[in-house]
Amino acid sequence: MGRLAVRKICRKVGWEKSTSDRRALVSSHPGDSRGNLPRPAGSRLPYRVSCKSHQVYGILGSPDGRRRCKLHWVKSYHDIVGDGGSKVLEQVVEQRARIADGLAGVRHLVAVGSGKGGVGKSTLTFHLASALAVRGLRVAILDADFNGPSQARMAGVRGAVFVPGTEKVSLPRTRNGIGVFSMGSLIPESQALDFESAARGESQTWRSTREFALLGEILRSFDWGQLDLLLFDLPPGAERTVQYAEYLEPRTSFVLVTIPSDVSRGVVARAVAALSKAPNRLLGYVENMNGYYCRGCGAIKPLFESGEAPPLGIPWLGSVPFDPELAQRCDRGIPMTELADTPVGRALNHVAAQLLDRLADQEPAR
Repeated sequence: MGRLAVRKICRKVGWEKSTSDRRALVSSHPGDSRGNLPRPAGSRLPYRVSCKSHQVYGILGSPDGRRRCKLHWVKSYHDIVGDGGSKVLEQVVEQRARIADGLAGVRHLVAVGSGKGGVGKSTLTFHLASALAVRGLRVAILDADFNGPSQARMAGVRGAVFVPGTEKVSLPRTRNGIGVFSMGSLIPESQALDFESAARGESQTWRSTREFALLGEILRSFDWGQLDLLLFDLPPGAERTVQYAEYLEPRTSFVLVTIPSDVSRGVVARAVAALSKAPNRLLGYVENMNGYYCRGCGAIKPLFESGEAPPLGIPWLGSVPFDPELAQRCDRGIPMTELADTPVGRALNHVAAQLLDRLADQEPAR
C-alpha cells in the first residue's frame, strides 16, 4: 500500500499521521508474546496493531468510534534487521560443519562432470573407480544425478538395504568393495524422484534448492569413513556443474568428460569457461568413446570423424575406447576386473594414473 493511499485512509477515519509516523509508532512498541502491539499512550482512537511474519497489520477507528478501517503494511527489505530472526545463518554454518565432519576422513574429493549428456560420464566414473580400487585405493562413489541415477545398476546395488550404524548409515558396496550411494538403490527405474510440496507448479523456483538440501543430508548422514577418493557423478549441464562447484566448495577438484565430437567438445569448452571463474581446480578432461574396440580383430576403429575441435585449455588425462562387452557388463552390474589386459582396461589404468599424478601435484609438501 502506498503512502498516499495510507494518508487517504487515515484522513477518512480522522487520523492524520503520515506513514513514517505510523512506522515509528509501530517500531516503538516491542509487543507482547503474540506480536500484538499495545494501544499508544494517550490515544483516543480505537486502535490495534500486530506484527507477524515481517508484516504489519493495523485497524484504525475514527475518534467517534463510528468508522473503522483495516490497514495492511508489508515491511520493506530495509526494515528487516539481520536475518529477521530466522537464524538461517547459524543453521547454514551448523550444516556445513556437519558435512565437513562427515568428510574429514576423505583425502580427495573429485567431481566428474561433462556439461553434455550422453558422453558416458557415469560409466567412466564407475570404471575409473574400479581402476583406482585395483591399485589398492579406498574409493567410494556418490551418484549426485538424483533425477537420472545409474550408478546403482552399474554397481549392482539396486535394491540394496541401507543399514543404520551407531551414528550414521553404512554405504552399500560393490563386489570389489567400492562404496556407492545412488538414488537408484531407493527408487525403481520406473519411478521419478519427487519432492512433496504444498505448492503446485513453478517447481523451477524451488526444486534445485531441495536437491542440494538432499545432497547435504546425504553427505552428513552416511558413513564415508576413511577414503582416498570420493567420486561425485554429477548430472549433465554446464550450469549444474558450476552449481555443484559452489556447493562442494574449493576442496573439490573437477574432471570433465567429452567424446571426439565437435558438438560435445564445444559444450565442454563452455563448462571449462564457467568453472574457470570458480576456485575449484580443474584436473583435466577425458575423451571417452575414442573409437571402439573390435574384439574380432583386436583393433581400435574410429567412431567419430575428427574435425576442428575447439581447444579445451586444460590437461588431457587420456582417451578411452568404447567396448560393447564393457557396456554389457555395466547393464548387469559386473565390475571390469577381467578387462585389465584389454585396450579399454589399459586406457582406464592410464587415466587413473594421470588423475593420481594431478592430485599429488596439488597436495602440500610434507
